[in-house]
Amino acid sequence: MSASTNKGLIGAALMSLAASLAHIAAILGGGDWYRFFGAGEQMARLAEAGSPRPAIMTGIIAAILAGWGLYALSGAGAIRRLPLVRTALVAITLVLVARVVMGFFRGAFPPEVGMNFIVASSLIVAVMAAAFGAGTLKAWARLSERGA
Repeated sequence: MSASTNKGLIGAALMSLAASLAHIAAILGGGDWYRFFGAGEQMARLAEAGSPRPAIMTGIIAAILAGWGLYALSGAGAIRRLPLVRTALVAITLVLVARVVMGFFRGAFPPEVGMNFIVASSLIVAVMAAAFGAGTLKAWARLSERGA
């Protein structure tokens, strides 16, 4: 299977990498960008005050999302096979599904995070979960082969 035939994992990679870049942009953009992306007033104020906490937290999320993008590309066959790619793709899909489920529980988010952010981000994450899940299922047989 070529990478171009696994549109699910290619789409998952592009979404993950775009989300990673958006998080990096928030770090660089400061408080107004944290507000725009819905991170909450507390994160925005900490960023404006020069606290490293928002940048560290957001940087970790950006790195995780970039890693997920690489695993999706690996699963699609677009880059070399990464360690435990099949297991990682299943785990990523499950984490994304759990995040979607969290969107149904207002108490799972800090009080300053608005409903618009919760709904919009949950919809985006649902699309990512579907792409990871469908792409992983499509690649499953190839990923099950030793040395593939």
